[in-house]
Amino acid sequence: MRGEQVFDRWCAPCHAPGLEYPGTSALQAKYRGAVPAALEDRTDLTPAVIRYFVRNGVSIMPRSRRTEISDTDLDALALFLTQE
Repeated sequence: MRGEQVFDRWCAPCHAPGLEYPGTSALQAKYRGAVPAALEDRTDLTPAVIRYFVRNGVSIMPRSRRTEISDTDLDALALFLTQE
């Protein structure tokens, strides 16, 4: 699945399951367990929210340009992270 490949390439280095990943650790601290820290375990994310954070970044997460993650790949990523 393309969305999973995009996640593994661009997102997993910071957001894979496990507190050794800085993005996952930061989300654990921010939400204090109220929502899952690993993005793959979240059920509250929408495609629009995913697209926004990928394109604009947040905190220390850098934005991703279209030359890094194409719009097509971003759509696949959003679908991957929002499927139940």
